[in-house]
Amino acid sequence: MESRNQSSTSEFILLGLSENPEQETLLFALFLCMYVVMAMGNLSIILAISSDSHLHTPMYFFLANLSLVDFGLATNTVPKMLVNIQMKSKSISYPCCLTQMYFFHFFGIVDSVLIAVMAYDRFVAICHPLHYTTIMSPRLCGLLAGSPWVFSYFISLTHILLMVRLVFCGNNKIPHYFCDLTPLLRLSCTDTSVNKIFVLIVAGMVIATPFICILASYARIIVAIMKVPSAGGRKKAFSTCSSHLSVVALLYGTTIGVYLCPSSVRTAVKEKASAVMYTAVTPMLNPFIYSLRNRDLKRALRKLFSKKIISSS
Repeated sequence: MESRNQSSTSEFILLGLSENPEQETLLFALFLCMYVVMAMGNLSIILAISSDSHLHTPMYFFLANLSLVDFGLATNTVPKMLVNIQMKSKSISYPCCLTQMYFFHFFGIVDSVLIAVMAYDRFVAICHPLHYTTIMSPRLCGLLAGSPWVFSYFISLTHILLMVRLVFCGNNKIPHYFCDLTPLLRLSCTDTSVNKIFVLIVAGMVIATPFICILASYARIIVAIMKVPSAGGRKKAFSTCSSHLSVVALLYGTTIGVYLCPSSVRTAVKEKASAVMYTAVTPMLNPFIYSLRNRDLKRALRKLFSKKIISSS
């Protein structure tokens, strides 16, 4: 096999979202605000859940994990883009590019599987309320929350091991604002068929399969809710699922468009737009989606902020 050190590029150029200086200034301000809001929102949820004993339940345990994943996903991509805009430098070294790609897939896979785990939690809570605490034992919750992290570690590592086989020569410009798998494969001057096959297999495992499980869970949930005699009971049951359904729509609406649509209908602009939704917009919105209609979480957040204000005064 041809040696990568002899013929492969040592760095890549991230073209970013725009090459217009005026637009880049606007993008810098916009994404900086989005990142600050995202960080404050997700870290506040983690602190509120960990500090309030009333929220030490499976649903909030999974939500804290999701907030941690969202924080990691956005932190892996947005700060590098902000630095590139501010420093007027768009280069990224080959090792840093692979590292960024690893953590993007690592957090992305955990995110997708964890959303399915949360759907299962809602299914048990609504369809088997009397056995909820027995089924969702601390041991099972730990297994359901920890397994996606372990699974994602090996899948993401395999992506990187397959990537280091490739040789990159000639064009080193990535039409993206971070190192994603698909744009990198297009730059390779060696055969990428094994990588593409693995991408499809992984997409089936971490996007299609969890999505089908979510649909199956909510099909059962809807049937169970429709059997509730009172309108108030049905409304309350639906309200506990509405936040999660909003997150499902945001997450899978973007990832399916990027990884499961035919390459013939994908463009660099569409990929970047989907990536912005996935890595910046969704992590920023999730804290608001989950706290907006959740009285317990809003109470815990008010309690947390009041403690901070008192301690700082």
